Amino acid sequence: MELVKPSTVADAVAALGNGATALAGGTELVPLLRDRIVRAETLVDVADAVPKGVRDEGSRIRIGATTTLGELEVDPQIPAVLRDACRLAASPQLRAAGTIGGNLLQATRCWYWRLQFPCRLHGGDRCHAREGEHREHAIFANDFCASAHPSDPAAALLALGATVRTDRRELPIAELYRLPDEGDRETTTLDPDELILELDVPQPDASAYVKEMDRARWSFALVGVAAARFGAETRIALAGVAPIPWLLRSLDDASPLPKNAYKLELARVVVERARRQVAAP
Repeated sequence: MELVKPSTVADAVAALGNGATALAGGTELVPLLRDRIVRAETLVDVADAVPKGVRDEGSRIRIGATTTLGELEVDPQIPAVLRDACRLAASPQLRAAGTIGGNLLQATRCWYWRLQFPCRLHGGDRCHAREGEHREHAIFANDFCASAHPSDPAAALLALGATVRTDRRELPIAELYRLPDEGDRETTTLDPDELILELDVPQPDASAYVKEMDRARWSFALVGVAAARFGAETRIALAGVAPIPWLLRSLDDASPLPKNAYKLELARVVVERARRQVAAP
């Protein structure tokens, strides 16, 4: 395996594709390579090419995609919902290395996918979780694939209405993700050689992230709730409940499976708790 370290975005993009994969913090990619879930002939280290750091632009902030979760959780410019989502996302060691761009693109923790069962995300014709063990799986949009998206910061950025800037376009973060289907098993809309460069994040009037886990700290969310209030409007987004970060319209849209119906009841409680935290005085 070859490692290349380009110094510009153009060089990084040119190096991608044809068996090459982008590497930033490595907290996601390295385990996937180790377990042979991802195979790559070349690793493209984008640390020197992709922006890093936070810029305050008044009513909005710009976050470079290689900024680490550990840096974001302690930066007072960052909205509370994103700071808390980063703080609760992983252990201190992983937060010190893992980047916000990589976190948004992390793969499902579905054990059937991780164990390389021939599930639908691997090109198969069935979702093994739907008929097997699915206590931690999706309660929304789970017909084709019942995996649950694990990113806490993605839910926070979705509630904030952030914009993603790549090397070739800008798009709302909601459009970064897509539900997999028979025609396209991918859960993001990025091209294989497309890089996330920056996030453009509005400053809300109030925000909060509430996360329920099996362990008290550093577990993946059973239900994570991000709430961001802009004036009279409060946006709610969920982690751990759908194959992609889920912008909540109604809990009545849920379709829990037999062994994870508890997640719906848990979501009702946690959503209400988050709403109270951001309510106007």
